[in-house]
Amino acid sequence: MPSCGSTPGVSPTHLAAAEALAETLHAHKISLVYGGGSTGLMGAIAKRLVSLSGIDAVHGIIPAPLLALERGNSYTSNPQTQEASEGAKEDVRHGGSGIRPGPTTEYGRTTIVPDMHTRKKLMAREVVAGGPGSGFVALSGGFGTLEELMEMVTWNQLGIHNRGICVYNVEGFWDGLLAWVSRADGEGFVREKRKEIIGVAWQAEEVISWLQGYKGEGGLVERWDDM
Repeated sequence: MPSCGSTPGVSPTHLAAAEALAETLHAHKISLVYGGGSTGLMGAIAKRLVSLSGIDAVHGIIPAPLLALERGNSYTSNPQTQEASEGAKEDVRHGGSGIRPGPTTEYGRTTIVPDMHTRKKLMAREVVAGGPGSGFVALSGGFGTLEELMEMVTWNQLGIHNRGICVYNVEGFWDGLLAWVSRADGEGFVREKRKEIIGVAWQAEEVISWLQGYKGEGGLVERWDDM
């Protein structure tokens, strides 16, 4: 599961890195679950992987309120999208899950959900279902990318999942975060072994190697009935 920007960034290196990761996923026959957008880095990695591995290799999960922002008019005006979006809202009003399948496009399969938490929960469950070696990767991005990254780190610490989380450190993008983790560890705010939850990769192949080699430990909480 990648967390990444909905914009391409200023440096073309970030976009190139996203496409390189898609090519590496294809080479290793690895599927992708992501936030469902068609813009920026997340759109680039999804579209590239679909072009190489086919539609079933990519599953996008997107909240209905973000469809216009992250998928654009051509997708939101699709009658199937409108039906799924309205059906999700109606489902929630009647106490349902609000989870509906959306149209399949060059960005892969899509599931429309009611909110951000449901998006992250379903993505995490799919990653866990992928078995050993599956995990989370953060590409370059903004506030939303950072929030999703740290929530997955926290869920690992608490024992909600036991998959690795890797930052794809293109042009040193995550150096500031890594320095903060080191300081938090030094100041006694992060346990020594917990700081190892976050791995670092500088090349696409290193992302796969780190996730496949990650050995998760038990969390701080023994049992979770739900996320």
